[in-house]
Amino acid sequence: MTVTKMSWRPQYRSSKFRNVYGKVANREHCFDGIPITKNVHDNHFCAVNAKFLAIVTESAGGGSFLVIPLEQTGRIEPNHPKVCGHQGNVLDIKWNPFIENIIASCSEDTSVRIWEIPDGGLKRNLTEAVLELYGHSRRVGLVEWHPTANNILFSAGYDYKVLIWNLDIGEPVKMIDCHTDVILCMSFNTDGSLLSTTCKDKKLRVIEPRSGRVLQEASCKNHRVNRVVFLGNMKRLLTTGVSRWNTRQIALWDQEDLSMPLIEEEIDGLSGLLFPFYDADTHMLYLAGKGDGNIRYYEISSEKPYLNYLMEFRSPAPQKGLGVMPKHGLDVSACEVFRFYKLVTLKGLIEPISMIVPRRSETYQEDIYPMTPGTEPALTPDEWLSGMNRDPILMSLKEGYKKTSKVVFKAPIREKKSVVVNGIDLLENVPPRTENELLRMFFRQQDEIRRLKEDLAQKDIRIRQLQLELKNLRNSPKNN
Repeated sequence: MTVTKMSWRPQYRSSKFRNVYGKVANREHCFDGIPITKNVHDNHFCAVNAKFLAIVTESAGGGSFLVIPLEQTGRIEPNHPKVCGHQGNVLDIKWNPFIENIIASCSEDTSVRIWEIPDGGLKRNLTEAVLELYGHSRRVGLVEWHPTANNILFSAGYDYKVLIWNLDIGEPVKMIDCHTDVILCMSFNTDGSLLSTTCKDKKLRVIEPRSGRVLQEASCKNHRVNRVVFLGNMKRLLTTGVSRWNTRQIALWDQEDLSMPLIEEEIDGLSGLLFPFYDADTHMLYLAGKGDGNIRYYEISSEKPYLNYLMEFRSPAPQKGLGVMPKHGLDVSACEVFRFYKLVTLKGLIEPISMIVPRRSETYQEDIYPMTPGTEPALTPDEWLSGMNRDPILMSLKEGYKKTSKVVFKAPIREKKSVVVNGIDLLENVPPRTENELLRMFFRQQDEIRRLKEDLAQKDIRIRQLQLELKNLRNSPKNN
């Protein structure tokens, strides 16, 4: 196997995406004045769908995130309502792919929470989640929704476990316990029958999620993996990581044989994490570096050389993370094939970046918009858990992108009881409280003590007044 360095020269070949370019939204169409979190956790801290933009924010005492309707661009008021029910920092947020008002969050407080956002956005702070999910014994770093089954959510914690939650009953139903260190990334194949993970133990894994069985495993010595993404139905995986010379690197793998990567490509010598994004409709791969402002993009093919460099979007403003708009939220009239929401921490700015295929015609371009996964789930939770696999239900962007999903989220009524997964009672031990939670409890107790003291002082004054009135009555002339 030869490791080749990526050439800066574009490879001119027959491709409809050769001239794709990035277009930054005008300032009035950006979101300004947002106190983006300063947390150094390697996540995007941003999630977007066709209705809302959600951003994890800096907050004192607990964790919070903003939810902003997409049409509410411009400067965001400092007192804008937040989702602020977590007792620790929020580490990840993800919108439900089938119900656009439902968002999942996870936190340092060991919980995963499900929130329902009213149409039109929040009018006041939201502190009550529709579901609070406890099962991890350490902080929870990642959440991912299943791509085809309704109400199936995956969470990865610093206890090295992946829990699979059935939100119809509000409980974990499976546990994946094959990792020996912190899980860095999770990615599903198209129908959600396979899960790929990267881990701090320097291993890349392909897992059958329902059984937790590891189907393939790679010990990455020359390519220290950070992020992984399934490349649609091509039976390929792409990872980003660091080479033995500490240069940023990508590697392409056959998902059925991880003994050796198909190719490895060095990108550059910068130190920031490389976030990969794959668009299965156009077979385009986007690489965005954390801490720099560039987004490289490639076209993936099933035959050698596999990776075809297209172009690079450049910007001087460094990005902390990037949210990605689902396909049904794109502007097809402008030939937009991908849209990022870039977090610029130093400016408190969220900047939309549209990737556009230049076309002269204003009619619908069917060749760049094939049928794409829509907003209807293909499976119920019970169907998926019983072993069924089904491809996503596809929709046309020509007519269907305005169609709203009919799926409604109903929170289960839960009783306190033991939760046994893989023979282990996850709720036998109460999860350890975080420092923020202990501080909040301490201040609440101090306030309660202060109120009790004030009540006692008031009652003492009242008793003395009554005693004085009684004494005056006894000494009055009528009593004599």
